[in-house]
Amino acid sequence: MQLVKVDDDRDGQRIDNFLSGRLKGVPRSLIYRILRTGQVRINGRRAKPDVRLCAGDEVRIPPVRVAEREDPGKPAAGQMSRVEDAIVHEDREFLVLNKPSGVASHGGSGISFGAIELLRAARPRDTLELVHRLDRDTSGVLVFSRKRSALTALQAVIREGQATKRYIALLEGQLPKARMTVNEPLRKSVLQGGERMVRVDPAGKASVSHLIQQQAFAEATLCEIAIETGRTHQIRVHTAHVGHPVAGDEKYGERGFNQRMRTLGLKRLFLHAMRFEFEIGDRSYSFTAPMPEDLRTLVSRLEGQR
Repeated sequence: MQLVKVDDDRDGQRIDNFLSGRLKGVPRSLIYRILRTGQVRINGRRAKPDVRLCAGDEVRIPPVRVAEREDPGKPAAGQMSRVEDAIVHEDREFLVLNKPSGVASHGGSGISFGAIELLRAARPRDTLELVHRLDRDTSGVLVFSRKRSALTALQAVIREGQATKRYIALLEGQLPKARMTVNEPLRKSVLQGGERMVRVDPAGKASVSHLIQQQAFAEATLCEIAIETGRTHQIRVHTAHVGHPVAGDEKYGERGFNQRMRTLGLKRLFLHAMRFEFEIGDRSYSFTAPMPEDLRTLVSRLEGQR
């Protein structure tokens, strides 16, 4: 058992990320298990996975044994090239990817290399940290910090709800009006097999999404979606809840609609993080990622059907 005092540079960090840094090689599924079962304590109290640490906190970490696993080694050159080719911005503070669909934000749960591991392997001299996450199947803007100060500053902005995140999505059907707001609390659960599911639940966390119609087609609508909160699967669950699930969503979507979009060439979730904007001090940042070619091709085919 370890008792660890939180350093000043870890102030504001989530406990799950803190543990990942301390318990090298331990799967995140095991980290969440010791959190759920109350084995991790902060100042003597049970810790939830999303609680944030304060400098000076004392964290009790139980002994964790992990079976020896084969070293995944270094990722293939093609994997590293793919993420390096996806870089859309870099400066002294931040590096930004237009993350391809199918690439996880980080490794774990059977994934040896996520975007952060691939970038670290490609740039071993850089100090890179993942600022936020995107679902594996969602493409678009994914921000990494190159300095600890940049990481903590941007995470504080996100935590205070001051960052603007805008997505583009293809939804089933036609919206009843050009602008809609979905204000429904979301609750996350983990199934026995480890799969994460999210549902609208009065006992969940406050979650707000704004849907803005961009183009209407015969049986689908292209929407810009701005989110005030960043809950797991938020857009996918909110749009499904109001009867307009995201195209290609195998978890929350509609099978028949997905099949019809597949015949037009859609092979993935049609959800793309197109813009991320925020301010730190007197500096303004605006990171954008163009819509991938496969999604643009599908939009062109839908336009041809009108």
